[in-house]
Amino acid sequence: MLLFADTCLTELLYGSVVLGMNIFTFHNDLKRIQYQDSLCVLRGYFGYVVTALTNYSYLIQAIYRYLIVIYPNRLLWQSARLQLFLICLTWIFGAVCPLPIILTGQIKYIIDNEICQLPLGLSFFQIYNPFFIYMIPVSSIVLIYFLLVRHVRKMNQNAIRANTLVRAKRELKMVRRIVILVLGVAMIGIPYVTFIFISFFTTPPKYHFRIAFVFLDTSVVFVMIALFQFTDPLKMFIMRKINREQNAIIPAAT
Repeated sequence: MLLFADTCLTELLYGSVVLGMNIFTFHNDLKRIQYQDSLCVLRGYFGYVVTALTNYSYLIQAIYRYLIVIYPNRLLWQSARLQLFLICLTWIFGAVCPLPIILTGQIKYIIDNEICQLPLGLSFFQIYNPFFIYMIPVSSIVLIYFLLVRHVRKMNQNAIRANTLVRAKRELKMVRRIVILVLGVAMIGIPYVTFIFISFFTTPPKYHFRIAFVFLDTSVVFVMIALFQFTDPLKMFIMRKINREQNAIIPAAT
């Protein structure tokens, strides 16, 4: 549950940062001004931080479930201490990874889009940023999934205790859900990736960040719905609370 709570926290932080960016853009559009406030660059930096934290929170969930299946008898791999260690590791990495971008002054105020971001174009940081924030966690999650699939198939062929096999299949199911979730978010981010690719060869559309962020903003809603659907304990808890409130209202009404 610690890892799931970490994912929910990173999603809330992501939504908060995106909301702050949208408020800044809306304010400037409403006032019809082109103004970079003192927090603009910092919001751009935190945007990269929370994106990295979110993606790597999915990765450590996949790693944790992989360790449970491969080493079912090693209680250390299942301990809260390991989960806290993985969470702290991702938070440190998420904060440090985008630091070179802000320390070298790469985050700029994009006037047409009213946002502070790394300008699109063929550059080292335009490759560095997606590689560490997107490609590493997403490809690692997919790799873990295929490794787990192969391992569970081998378990089916060998004489394995029924409860061990059932647990392995349950963890594989959870990793499959993580893969679906991550790939769904990646599909929503296709316009952003497309604009990055276009910028390597020519000038992207004038309002490229505005268009891309419309899709990225919807990913928050998609992820929260998916987390609700895919996390059975959370789903049962919320449904139980709703049913309890409905049962309390009905007698009062009668």
